[in-house]
Amino acid sequence: MTTRRSFIKTGVVAGVGTALAPFAAQAITTSVTGFGNTDSNDSDAKNSLDGNTGSVIKKQERKHWVWTNPDLSDTEATLQKRYKSYYEHGIRGIFFEADSEKHYRMAKAHKLEAHRWMWTMNRGEISLLKAHPEWYAINRKGESCADKPPYVDYYRWLCPSREEVKQYLVDDVKAILSKDYVDGIHLDYVRFCDVILPVNLWENYHIEQIKELPEYDYCYCEVCKAKFEAWRGQSLDQIKFPDASLSWRLFRYHAITDIVNEIAKVASQNKKQITAAVFPTPEVARRNVRQDWTNWNLTGICPMIYHGFYKESVPWIGDAVAEGVNWLHGKFPLYAGLYISDFKDHLEVQSGMEYALKNGAAGISLFGNVTDEILAALQKASFNIKPDHV
Repeated sequence: MTTRRSFIKTGVVAGVGTALAPFAAQAITTSVTGFGNTDSNDSDAKNSLDGNTGSVIKKQERKHWVWTNPDLSDTEATLQKRYKSYYEHGIRGIFFEADSEKHYRMAKAHKLEAHRWMWTMNRGEISLLKAHPEWYAINRKGESCADKPPYVDYYRWLCPSREEVKQYLVDDVKAILSKDYVDGIHLDYVRFCDVILPVNLWENYHIEQIKELPEYDYCYCEVCKAKFEAWRGQSLDQIKFPDASLSWRLFRYHAITDIVNEIAKVASQNKKQITAAVFPTPEVARRNVRQDWTNWNLTGICPMIYHGFYKESVPWIGDAVAEGVNWLHGKFPLYAGLYISDFKDHLEVQSGMEYALKNGAAGISLFGNVTDEILAALQKASFNIKPDHV
């Protein structure tokens, strides 16, 4: 599993999600510009395959996941052995970073859900860059991700305020979910660029991000400025310290939420699940990447609680889970994302799993090398911490 976390791997020594690995704001919408139109009463957005999207969960079932990239060289025998073991140890779903009908169907044959893991706002396809450079986000210095990406070359962030971008992503999800072997869509990089990196990455990039630096603060394109002014009645250019403007911050929360909830309608229409990999807590997600995930219409959430990235100890995993569960108020289940390489051994991994489960996680999602020892730790943690509402 080496694909999407090259930024992290080079930065810390990598994470599904991570910086470099869905609250009451639903009521703050407007009909003036259409911005923030995330109507919580929309039946398409609220009703998922299991009826949980946007509604209170009646029953919580333990469910564990794995993030992975399908290796096309895997043999049928290898997959049968792997997926059989996954199921026996409590794993019930896989987030696949690429399409492989062989892997998806084999997983489903072993009673595992097969979901497509999709990069969302971070899209650096050469064809897209060439065809629509105007779609890319612009920072407070006026620089575009299209030709001057922040931090690393593959950081090419789309502007969520553009209707063309929203339609592009919706069409992408429609194509993915039209396949009968795909059980759901899993959104990743569904946010703005990191205005603040996890503290463990500062030294590597020779940055001290104790304030929001303009070269990492997005998006200040003309579409965003015009929509903000139409919504709030104030020109962004007239705000002396936009990085301190609560309205400007809220505008950007809504911009991402609007994208997610439009995609959620597609999932609902296809009677398939929608989940997302997000930053570890509601507070960190809002502050670091303008990601308001407790307000999204999903069937589940996978916060990437990678304690090593924030220089925290293992017990912090429980703190992060408790915060997320408290903010969600039962809207949908939270699956704690753990980065295996952050732990010193499988016993510490088991401890991290137990902290997550006893603080309300409905399951664990694993990123890294899922060995037999890790599977055994998952099984033991699940046995030690009983589900509350099964």
